[in-house]
Amino acid sequence: MTNITLSIDDEVYKGMKKFSEIKWSEFVRKMIEHRIRELEMIEKNSNEGFLTMLASEKSLKKDWDNELDERWNNV
Repeated sequence: MTNITLSIDDEVYKGMKKFSEIKWSEFVRKMIEHRIRELEMIEKNSNEGFLTMLASEKSLKKDWDNELDERWNNV
């Protein structure tokens, strides 16, 4: 398995420490795998890289920019 280094804001790190029972590396690993599966499905249905980029951007906005996630702004 390959390791990567990830930089995060200090406030995010404090939140991670607050909820230390969560295996953050596993969470991030699963989110990356999920995004790759989505992009592969988009790529399979479209050979144009620009459309893949747009679809990914819309998907990210839908998944990450919603009212339920606003609770994390103050963590």
